[in-house]
Amino acid sequence: MVEYDVIIIGAGSVGVTTALATANDGLKTLVIDSLPSVAQADNKHAIGGIRATHSHKGKIWLCQRSIEIFSTWEDKFGDDIWWNQGGYIFLAFTENDKKLLQETVQLQKSYGLNINYVDAEKIKQIIPGINDNGLLGGTFSPEDGNASPLLASHAFYRHSKNYGAEYHFNEKVIDIMTKKDRIIGVKTTQDQYNAKNVINAAGAHAKDISNMLGIPIPVEPESHEAGITEPVKNFFSPMIVDIRPYSDPKFGDSKNYYFYQNNEGKIIFCITPEPNIPGVDRRETSSFLPQISKRMIQLLPRLRNIKVRRTWRGLYPMTPDGNPIIGQDNQIEGYINAVGMCGQGFMTGPGLGELLSRLLTGKLNLQDKEILDSLSYTRDFGAEEELK
Repeated sequence: MVEYDVIIIGAGSVGVTTALATANDGLKTLVIDSLPSVAQADNKHAIGGIRATHSHKGKIWLCQRSIEIFSTWEDKFGDDIWWNQGGYIFLAFTENDKKLLQETVQLQKSYGLNINYVDAEKIKQIIPGINDNGLLGGTFSPEDGNASPLLASHAFYRHSKNYGAEYHFNEKVIDIMTKKDRIIGVKTTQDQYNAKNVINAAGAHAKDISNMLGIPIPVEPESHEAGITEPVKNFFSPMIVDIRPYSDPKFGDSKNYYFYQNNEGKIIFCITPEPNIPGVDRRETSSFLPQISKRMIQLLPRLRNIKVRRTWRGLYPMTPDGNPIIGQDNQIEGYINAVGMCGQGFMTGPGLGELLSRLLTGKLNLQDKEILDSLSYTRDFGAEEELK
């Protein structure tokens, strides 16, 4: 029987980028997924935003490295993944939001981010036609951007295979084998595979995997909806994030919403419902489109005559504090968490994959150790991230 250095459960945003890194570092890597091909779960529901402008140092550092990988990928490998460095803008319409964003900028700058709080006039230059009624300013981070989740994931997948990673699709993990609290392999619906290390990158189904080891993890999926319009001439570049809550007695309340225009000119948009919608239901609702279109048109009236092509619904694997759970579990040697990405697996994945490979090869640096400590399974989950 073949002995693998690592088995990765899940061929999505985190699993594939981890396989890219581990295989490149010479580790014999197997990725197992119950679906028929790569990126067929919630990776294909991602809208493609990539930012390092978080308020948690671990995610900031991981995403800074991810941006380096996304932004240089085409030059290094020749694959057009639709990388566009249009930046992110978080808007402030209230004094409380202004204060929050200004305080967050200082934290982000201390971790090396290129970000500034700018006034309303600057935002009007960056977003032509924005409704500036009540606009106080916002943060602008020009090095953030977006890419195609499908094009990027397939590019990562192809190159990980070139490095030697193996993939088994249409195969479900049904048991994780241990001996004396040590990983020795996995059983699937098709076969049994030996390995010293198993990485749980199962996304919304991560809890099902951890339960096989009797390890409860606080990861619960929630559903979020998104949509895309017909292509029109490009007229703005950044991801626009409106953090205001909104009360809508007819179609339902919401928290923040965000949208950007991709390199085909299509506008992609998403909203955070209030209250959250727990569970694994991926069926679209009739309330989402009237709910978000009203808010988007109020903010940017030029959107009113653009036709929506389709909407969809995907899952965010959420943790109590809005941050992922990463690293070696202290109960079972060789079992590693890469779970609870909170809808940010695509932007975090490339940087995270490299960190996990360094963990397996014993090459962690001081920053890696600080990230793992801040995102560990045993941390205090009470401190919620401000910009999750």
